[in-house]
Amino acid sequence: MDSSKDILILALETSTDACSVALSRNGQTIDFDIVTEPRMQTSRLAPMTDGILRRNGIGAKDCAAVAVSSGPGSYTGLRVGVSMAKGLCFGASVPLIAVNTLDLLAAQGLSMYKSNHGEKRADAVVPMIDARRMEVYQAIYDGDGNRVSEVEPKILETFSYSELIAQKRVVFCGNGCKKFEGIAPEGDTFFIECCPEAQYMAQLAFKKFISKNFEDVAYMEPFYLKEFSIGINKKKILG
Repeated sequence: MDSSKDILILALETSTDACSVALSRNGQTIDFDIVTEPRMQTSRLAPMTDGILRRNGIGAKDCAAVAVSSGPGSYTGLRVGVSMAKGLCFGASVPLIAVNTLDLLAAQGLSMYKSNHGEKRADAVVPMIDARRMEVYQAIYDGDGNRVSEVEPKILETFSYSELIAQKRVVFCGNGCKKFEGIAPEGDTFFIECCPEAQYMAQLAFKKFISKNFEDVAYMEPFYLKEFSIGINKKKILG
């Protein structure tokens, strides 16, 4: 890879109600578009993608890769985003990068928190994607955005995260966090209701590009998290 060449990555996000597209250069977002009206992914994603490429005077083939939010999230939304990303990669012969939606939300939540509370570092962030009733898809991350728990569905109750909240400054974010705000234990907590946005994918996608962490375009499928969960090397966020 020519280190002097700018790395342009096109990012697509359709995992929840919002639909967004972003273009980044060397890990920094340089253009961004979003539609927040629900269920508009099918009709708006393609023209939004075309628009952002045209505004910047490039085509998909000029991008180093295409990144897509891979789930968990809405079944229909994820199918639309992943299908579009795969089509772009096939047509332009560029690699595909998958970004876990909760990883994206964690980075987004920390960024939004820092913009309002820059002097107070968050110790942990818990992104939540709305599932149904009092259920969310969630995971726990440290203050640097590193995942330290499994990605799994969770039914929210009054004692949920009580040990974490008792010891840490915690940011809850995502379109499912409002479910918990009204019943959460008292503590040093912050709630940021938001949908995941492609503009916050830049650093995550860039790191995967540098490490050549690409997907098989033919076989990559969204991560729905319906009847199973994924694990990581477990580290205790609670010291």
